[in-house]
Amino acid sequence: MDINRYTPSYGINKKHMTKLADFSTEEIFEILYATKAMKAKFAAHESTAILQGTTVALLFGDSSIRTRSALEIGVGQLGGVCVNLPYIENDMRAGENIKDIVNVVSRYGVGAIVTRGIKQSDLDEFCSVSSISIINSTNEDYVPMQGLCDMFTLWEKKKKLEGLKIAYVGKGGSTAVSLIMAAVKCGLEVALATPPQFEMKPEHLRHAEQYGNIFVTDNPVEAVKDADVVYTDSYGYHFSLSEGEREIMKPYLINAALFSYAKHNAIFMHPLPASRGTEVTEDVIDGKNSVVLEQGENKLHTIKAVLALLVK
Repeated sequence: MDINRYTPSYGINKKHMTKLADFSTEEIFEILYATKAMKAKFAAHESTAILQGTTVALLFGDSSIRTRSALEIGVGQLGGVCVNLPYIENDMRAGENIKDIVNVVSRYGVGAIVTRGIKQSDLDEFCSVSSISIINSTNEDYVPMQGLCDMFTLWEKKKKLEGLKIAYVGKGGSTAVSLIMAAVKCGLEVALATPPQFEMKPEHLRHAEQYGNIFVTDNPVEAVKDADVVYTDSYGYHFSLSEGEREIMKPYLINAALFSYAKHNAIFMHPLPASRGTEVTEDVIDGKNSVVLEQGENKLHTIKAVLALLVK
């Protein structure tokens, strides 16, 4: 489906977002069009106080800079208020009840809980008992808002989505899962290059393959060849690679030589934070083909679009 031929209604019948597999192509397009509208209003200094009087709670199980700041700033620009809820894994193991958490905070006037670093099984339980929106920013399996942000950035830069080729090179973790699910649902051709030791989980790959063709290889050159977009992610965010793991990942470094196999007008993408010299060289990530700062900027508008559409 061609996004440029789609007519948005600026509404979707969804309450929660924990993974993009739950969203249709049309629903993803609705979010992308809403993101476009949010960015245009931001540029024109127009009010978007859609969440006036609404409180959004952040329940984060690990640290974040860009996501937390984009959420707090974005909620403020929507007229709402952000509060931070303490989340300690030991409390959950000690018997803290998920149903009690969401039922109590909803009585405080909270309209949505945005989570980070909370395992998917707990999120599924949150969603099953919650009367308010549960939105996953990042966990061990999915990074749905990043995938949406990436599709919007691509649409903005390439003026289309359908028919583009995106090459993901690196570890097949949560960023790759959400990126590839978003890409196949938006009509992109996908090439995935990962070492055998860091392949995407088979269940995630099989699920994505239901919506489009995915070329899987352990050869980065094969993946990058003739790509419109080359994408990689941090290898060691929140943890350190061992020396052995660093050796395994060396052939997957995005440098000028590897990037040259892509199309002459290809763009480079990375969700940040980036370790220059580990997953990408400075000349690529800081070069003229890089759109990483635009990705970071667009995270703000994507978050606002998701909240505006999901929070009732």
